[in-house]
Amino acid sequence: MKREVSLPIALGLSVIGFIYYATVFVVIDGWMGLGTSNGLMNAAAFTALAFMSVLTYAMAIAGDPGHVPSSFAPDVEDSDGTLHEIKRKGGDLRYCQKCSRYKPPRAHHCRVCRRCVLRMDHHCVWINNCVGHSNYKVFFVFVLYAVIACIHSLVLLVGSAADDVHMDQHQNGGSFKTTYIICGVLLVPLTLVLTVLLGWHIYLILHNKTTIEYYEGVRAKWLAEKAGNTYRHPYDLGVYENLVSVLGPNPFCWICPTTGHIGSGLRFRTSHDSFLPTMSR
Repeated sequence: MKREVSLPIALGLSVIGFIYYATVFVVIDGWMGLGTSNGLMNAAAFTALAFMSVLTYAMAIAGDPGHVPSSFAPDVEDSDGTLHEIKRKGGDLRYCQKCSRYKPPRAHHCRVCRRCVLRMDHHCVWINNCVGHSNYKVFFVFVLYAVIACIHSLVLLVGSAADDVHMDQHQNGGSFKTTYIICGVLLVPLTLVLTVLLGWHIYLILHNKTTIEYYEGVRAKWLAEKAGNTYRHPYDLGVYENLVSVLGPNPFCWICPTTGHIGSGLRFRTSHDSFLPTMSR
């Protein structure tokens, strides 16, 4: 699908650019100096974090979240432990009237993108794209790098401001102080919001849920308890297996925006399978 640079994306890139400029050329240069070893090391580290943030942000924007193939049809006679999700009412196989095709497990129709998305988590206005099967890890890694970069920048900003107060240095011009204030006003709420978002998705990954499945699970659990039964999320394979299914089999690559492990997105391992292979099918 064609991607457009929407207003939220332009705003996000502008904020990233300003924070990078303020952190490197105002905070670090004014406090440590870019010619010193400490200043150069901090500038290099922050530049690397900013580069990874922009790279993964662009990948999340441009990447296809995963679409349902036109040839897809559920095989109800498949005895290989496949879980077929059914409608809440009627018990029929899930079928999208708008796309005129069956929906695989964990797929949902996005009203903004106007199509069904595999393992849909949510539609994000900040990337003008859905977060789904094919770009979920990239989106998660972007949030991770963005949080680390924000914390690094915030620590430098606070350290620089505290040093200025301690040394009673007022030689910096008004424009520098204005840059400090604007950077702080942007960084504090941004760091808080992104940290909460990161914590939320860490929780989802540890339980192998999407945002949609979490809210569906709350209702399913209530209905199960009302009927005297116990509800368990069918795709919860245990903490380590959940991490592997989303981030990949190699822990050293968990923070890399690689997605070669994710499979087709049409079938997923469940806790009901009699045989659990290493990867998603």
